[in-house]
Amino acid sequence: MNALRVAVDATALLGERTGVGTFVAGALGALAAGGGLDLSAYALSLRGRTALAALLPAGVRALDRPMAAGALLRTWARADTPPIEWWTGPVDVVHGTNFCVPPARGARQIVTVHDLTPLRFPELATGATRIFPTLVRRALARGAHVHTPSAFVAAEVVELLGADPERVHPVHHGVPVQPAAGATAGPGVEGPYVLALGTVEPRKGLPDLVAAFDAIAGAFPELRLVVAGPDGWGVEAFQTAVDRSAASSRVVRVGYVDQARAAALLRGAAVLAFPSLYEGFGLPPLEAMAAGVPVVATRAGALPEVLGDAACLVPPGDREALGEALAHVLGDDEVRAGMVARGREQAARFSWEQCAAGLTALYRQALEVH
Repeated sequence: MNALRVAVDATALLGERTGVGTFVAGALGALAAGGGLDLSAYALSLRGRTALAALLPAGVRALDRPMAAGALLRTWARADTPPIEWWTGPVDVVHGTNFCVPPARGARQIVTVHDLTPLRFPELATGATRIFPTLVRRALARGAHVHTPSAFVAAEVVELLGADPERVHPVHHGVPVQPAAGATAGPGVEGPYVLALGTVEPRKGLPDLVAAFDAIAGAFPELRLVVAGPDGWGVEAFQTAVDRSAASSRVVRVGYVDQARAAALLRGAAVLAFPSLYEGFGLPPLEAMAAGVPVVATRAGALPEVLGDAACLVPPGDREALGEALAHVLGDDEVRAGMVARGREQAARFSWEQCAAGLTALYRQALEVH
């Protein structure tokens, strides 16, 4: 039997690695290792495409014909041309990994919808992301199948976009493999600390975390709050919260960190705080659990589905409950030990091999369903 020809959008591998990039890297690596697929990857980037080949796992072929992201996204939002085959040649399946799947002459189309922030919380979205629902609706009208990282997002795609439930397929992400010890947490990060890991954007609820930390700082005089991740469109609100905090001198902002330093920060953390207002999956808490770090998170979006009973969950936006949960975990060794054990068990339920198996099954199902 001939290998299934699949073209995958790997744009998210370019530049600073975010959650989407982590998904693409993990899924592509496991898809290539699993065999049975003829994999190629494209990038919606005029300048970055030349760097793509070096970022792909063995067994994935880079397509380096130029694709102008802005112009193509605007065109695909209103028209079903140009088809992806202009860049890929004949393929069986095209998988758009970040809300946009190109139209195709004959290939089956899969689009990954990570969350529906622009519809559920438009005030938390940017101009660049507000086009995503339009792109997904257009793909649905062409008969595309939808991949989501959680059953929660799958239900939202059906509810908010009117998708046929038979064409919406939740397949969980895996947990990124942690690099071997080597990198350090870096200057200014010592002593016990609460770690927040992710882009500084409104959806992440970081001002709530600063307020919660301020409330417990007096009871834990050596404790710091370390916030790691690239600047997003929530920096001003975050900095305002820090400036108002009586414990502002103990809030450490380290900016974007690569995978090795993120792993080092996790290894040294007393607890990971994940105070999101909305989430479609939640990779950092699973990474923390795999590293043996207890997690305090919100009951936002897919987090209860992904984290189960292994995390201490509080209502999103409830600063008092967030502070109390952090104090509870930090102040009780027995509670911490139980959370670490449950966390390791929970993280072990997610693997990129399982993700790749689910995606491969989806590709084959899409070929069978017209």
